[in-house]
Amino acid sequence: MTQETELLDQFLSYLYLEKGLSRHSVQAYQTDINQFLIYVQEQSLSLLALTSEQAAGFINLLNQRQLKPASKARKISALRHFYRFLQINQFTAENPFTQTITPKQPVSVPKPLSEEQIERLLDQPDVASAVGLRDKCLLELMYATGVRVSEAVNLHANQINFNQGVIRVIGKGNKERLVPLGEEALYWLQQHLNNNSLFTNNNPERWVFKNQKGTVMTRQACWYRIKKYAQSAGIHPSPSPHVLRHSFATHLLNHDADLRVIQLLLGHSDLSTTQIYTLVAKEKLKTLHAQHHPRG
Repeated sequence: MTQETELLDQFLSYLYLEKGLSRHSVQAYQTDINQFLIYVQEQSLSLLALTSEQAAGFINLLNQRQLKPASKARKISALRHFYRFLQINQFTAENPFTQTITPKQPVSVPKPLSEEQIERLLDQPDVASAVGLRDKCLLELMYATGVRVSEAVNLHANQINFNQGVIRVIGKGNKERLVPLGEEALYWLQQHLNNNSLFTNNNPERWVFKNQKGTVMTRQACWYRIKKYAQSAGIHPSPSPHVLRHSFATHLLNHDADLRVIQLLLGHSDLSTTQIYTLVAKEKLKTLHAQHHPRG
């Protein structure tokens, strides 16, 4: 194993074990930094003595490949964090990517479902079946709380407090937050946990959402179920699970919820991340103006 590979392995272990990043996120870091290590080797450069000018050479290579701004920004961020880790652990004195300008990314405004579309979607599962009852509970929970799909499928029953009507969500970086459930989600959770064989049978870990094979429901399975119900509800294009999170936040904002409250409910560490939903509200106002103003 080369020194560069060993340092990368240490960094990836730090991201996973200490920072609590998901395996998917760690793999993304690994891919981006491996690409950089190949460049360092091909150019006969020193990883631990890299200058800002040499770092700029790698950025120029990314520019020549005409990467999307988001992809380039992700790679720069990965390298900046990698060298910060090397600095903290005294492998190098300088971070050659400190002054690198991160490309501006176009603001992507989330496209939430309307409240009427949400109602149609939530009405689709057949609650007379075990799978349908589980799916009804899952959809109600995701819309009521705005949890990420990974947070939903990894939910344990002991994270639900029926007396207080809240769930304890374990989010990114193992940060915890309490989120109210609402009457509908509480009702369907009680029905699912008390009466559904998918939960009650052979489930010592008390995972809330399991499949028919007895294992924990995957994110991909969640996406597939939502796609299936959206199609039967006549919703096109089919929404991803994340659209339920967007819809949760947007509908709260449309009903005059405070932006900082929405930030806490979503588990955003930075308010600027939550502010994207104000753009959705502005788009709605523009549409209403165009439809109803005589000179719209």
